[in-house]
Amino acid sequence: MIKHKTIYACSACAAQFPKWQGQCTDCGAWNTLAEETYSNAASMKSQQSVGYSGENASKILNLADIKTEEVDRISSGLLELDRVLGGGIVKGSIILLGGDPGIGKSTLLLQSLGELSQAHKTLYITGEESLQQISMRASRLETPSSGLKVLAETQVERIIELAMKEKPTIMVIDSIQTMFTENVSSAPGSVSQVRESTAQLVRYAKQHGTAIFLVGHVTKEGTLAGPRVLEHMVDTVLYFEGDSNSRFRLVRAIKNRFGAVNELGVFAMTEKGLKEVNNPSAIFLSRESSPSPGSIIMVTWEGTRPLLVEVQALVDESHMQNPRRVTVGFDHQRLSLLLAVLHRHAGIAMHDQDVFVNIVGGLRINETAVDLAVLLAVVSSFRNKPLPEDLVVFGEVGLGGEVRPIQNGVERLKDAAKHGFKQAIIPKANMPKKPIEGMKVHGVSKIEEALEVFRG
Repeated sequence: MIKHKTIYACSACAAQFPKWQGQCTDCGAWNTLAEETYSNAASMKSQQSVGYSGENASKILNLADIKTEEVDRISSGLLELDRVLGGGIVKGSIILLGGDPGIGKSTLLLQSLGELSQAHKTLYITGEESLQQISMRASRLETPSSGLKVLAETQVERIIELAMKEKPTIMVIDSIQTMFTENVSSAPGSVSQVRESTAQLVRYAKQHGTAIFLVGHVTKEGTLAGPRVLEHMVDTVLYFEGDSNSRFRLVRAIKNRFGAVNELGVFAMTEKGLKEVNNPSAIFLSRESSPSPGSIIMVTWEGTRPLLVEVQALVDESHMQNPRRVTVGFDHQRLSLLLAVLHRHAGIAMHDQDVFVNIVGGLRINETAVDLAVLLAVVSSFRNKPLPEDLVVFGEVGLGGEVRPIQNGVERLKDAAKHGFKQAIIPKANMPKKPIEGMKVHGVSKIEEALEVFRG
């Protein structure tokens, strides 16, 4: 006998309640409870299809008896994507790729699967487009398609049934919000459907060694649609960053069980799809021919490599009661803090000035190594005095006006020297033990010392 059960699930944390209420008592979110209906009709069939019984049944083992082997990785065919994944695709892993509509999620995965299909069994499953649309895109991108298998399907049980027959090594689900399972009677894209569909795909991937890419929609706030638990269920979470109107695309790993987090892959969108950028620093160094006030170069550390980035600042007299503090790619609250430190320890007041800070290239910098560069750029614009073109700056600024050391200081300096920079202002604690050939390095311990070097 089929039994139906109605519950109310929170779209933010996936908590379940027997009746509707205005606030989720688990996460505190308001108006996030949605009605969901479960049925037990297909639960047994679903469990058998993903291998709950037989030789694939779960067994209890001693941890010491489990043999540890080096993780086998498969190259995606795109070096920048391999970098973000930690060296390649791990068999049996679940990778969630999110991003704004039209930013290039499907294009990236179709290109990668086209390359992979030459040596591995691949399967591209679409729930949003027809097979003819996929074929047209592959032709436009000139992607190898002779060995690439495609399927238009949205029912998870049917997908798993066909995948067990085809036995692909890599599989793409585009997108997880269009998938549904017979176990839940609610509409595709609901909290319960996304959670249960992902759970079945995760079990299949782990038990059969198939690597699965899940394409995820994002909300207007920029977060992945569906329950927050979705990000905890997968092994890797990748986000597309950058403006869809710009030709450059950034792919960042914010979670990776098989590699480093905050790794960054840089691509350029062309008529033939996404192309890898071999020298990412070049796209962030698009400076004008003549030096201008408020522009400075800093070295940020993204994952396992340094990137040279241009930091711009504009300071102008404010005609408002509360001067504006506007940032692009940098924390707004951090800017207010740095301006207070500048006033308190360097005597430079900005209480009647509008201050704007921009990180060039659409990159967002979260590390504190950008502090010193932001302050020098602000002072440069305020005094209308350009900084030397061959100068690079990095360092964290504390509330006491001290310039604190950061990690990988020597590696940052060496990368800047390779790009032709001749001067550097860095924390004194990061001073290299051996001189950097062709570069004059100024070590400072206070922001006053950095400003003295700036004055020359």
